[in-house]
Amino acid sequence: MIAIGGLTGQRYAVLGLGRSGLGVARALAAGGVDVVVWDDNERARARAVEEDLEVQDLHRADWTTIDCLITSPGIPHLYPKPHPIIAAALQAGVILDNDIGLFFQSFAQSGWLDFDMVPKVVAVTGSNGKSTTSALIHHVLKASGRPTQLAGNIGLGVFDLDPAHDGEVIVLELSSYQTELARSLTPDVAVWTNISADHLDRHGGMGGYVAAKRRLFIEGGPDRVVIGVDEVEGRFLANQLSQARVDDRVIRISAGQKLDGPGWYVFARKGFLSEYRKTRQVASIDLRNITGLPGAYNHQNACAAYGALRTLGLAPRVIEEGFNSFAGLAHRSQFVREIHGVRYINDSKATNIDAAAKALGAFKNIRWICGGLMKEGGVDALQDIAKTSVKKAYVIGREAAEFARQIGVTAEVCTTMQAAVRAAARDAETGDTVLLAPAAASFDQYDNFELRGQDFIEITHALSP
Repeated sequence: MIAIGGLTGQRYAVLGLGRSGLGVARALAAGGVDVVVWDDNERARARAVEEDLEVQDLHRADWTTIDCLITSPGIPHLYPKPHPIIAAALQAGVILDNDIGLFFQSFAQSGWLDFDMVPKVVAVTGSNGKSTTSALIHHVLKASGRPTQLAGNIGLGVFDLDPAHDGEVIVLELSSYQTELARSLTPDVAVWTNISADHLDRHGGMGGYVAAKRRLFIEGGPDRVVIGVDEVEGRFLANQLSQARVDDRVIRISAGQKLDGPGWYVFARKGFLSEYRKTRQVASIDLRNITGLPGAYNHQNACAAYGALRTLGLAPRVIEEGFNSFAGLAHRSQFVREIHGVRYINDSKATNIDAAAKALGAFKNIRWICGGLMKEGGVDALQDIAKTSVKKAYVIGREAAEFARQIGVTAEVCTTMQAAVRAAARDAETGDTVLLAPAAASFDQYDNFELRGQDFIEITHALSP
């Protein structure tokens, strides 16, 4: 655990007692801070009591006695409207922050003066691929013998990390919820994978969503940045961060177009990753047979991870070796099994249109299991890619009939996962891929996308060989 120093004598309140909330509360208490905690969920409060944390109903707080309110990322602080406790704190002028902001304030330790190499932080954000990119960076570092830890929106909460070792690299996956509010953002390397519409209600529209992620780069002042430039927002951000065309502090990446010029570029085309610097190719990696990184969208993740790793001094061949031993992440284009030449792939994490489109683009002859709680805007935008790669869809969820109507391909309304998997297995032929890529949230039938993916895995493994 990383203890928070320098706040002795202050009184902090923590709202939300999930993984990040409990972690920051423990760290504050360990640092000698007077801390009170609250969660609107009774079971969460009971867990805090078990850890000897002081639970206080912040709906009735005397805000004149509190210096700072730390809120968990899932709790709205601005749009669609602030949580009542946050609204009261803002009205009283109490400082609002989150665990990420406190982490960056507390990360550096006095013991670092004795280190040969100062620890670094790589922070990864984006709409899709940030989990895989973060895990891939962490994996390659670990495989190369470099000390590293993984935290943030994946793995541990930031205050459950161990204090950094000499030369260690901390890899953080950061969501827009986390970057929007953090009062301190000072990574050494910042990565922007891509951008597409998501969480718009929480950020007041696309402009607010982009601005939330942009804070990591503009306000954080990283030494190096890796920017996906396949969307105009990424191109604009890379332009803003560059002092000149030859500015090698900015690495531009792409998963479909060749990039050239006097700067630093990493791109993937036809399954090959290429690195160019000052108009010359300096490295190439064949990604086509790397089982942990299937499809073009994973090739984008590979480019983002490669760029970050190069800024940390790793050689291309060391990175390639790490890529080849990467097993991939659960619920993200996860290979489950093969039966009579039919592959079963779990991409339950494809909860929005863009992620589902990328999954559909990664495979051919698809028996597509999709559906769930539709997000704003529906799923009409998937029609073109679905017509190209999908043989038939098998639709689950409470809104299955409406979902099936919108996707524009032959569809069978199955409602449940078990019915969908069995129907897809019944129809599948050698060379087909049964792909779970829901393009929707899971909350109509499951508590989270992990449970949805696990259900798919268990039903698939129960099929007769």
